Amino acid sequence: MAVAPINKVLEVLNYALTVIPAQKIHLGIPNYGYDWTLPFIQGESKATTLGNVQAVQIAIENHAEILFDQTAQSPYFHYTKNDLLHEVWFEDVRSMNAKFDLIENYRLRGCSYWNIMQLFRANWLLLNNRFIIAKQR
Repeated sequence: MAVAPINKVLEVLNYALTVIPAQKIHLGIPNYGYDWTLPFIQGESKATTLGNVQAVQIAIENHAEILFDQTAQSPYFHYTKNDLLHEVWFEDVRSMNAKFDLIENYRLRGCSYWNIMQLFRANWLLLNNRFIIAKQR
């Protein structure tokens, strides 16, 4: 499934808001994806972590169509390599935008990133376009 499916993020956020004021909540934003080999076997299967740009490069290299899951608000695709089926879930500007909508709609304090070391320029452009960025010390 998606790294941070918006429907599940919303469930956690709705619970958090019952015990924490919105102005104290930073929404966690993932800046990475997962490449799973299928079939998934509980306790045995492990995903490879990859950057969002890397995910798109893999899709291009393997002629995979990038799809978009409306419920999760996340992109994904399938490809076959060495006779193994892979499923890749990652983030793009559409999935980031859905998460940014939660920040605005719920008047949260802001957001924080998981794995800031992956270059994903489109995210920073979108973030800068949507919000006033304040560095905290």
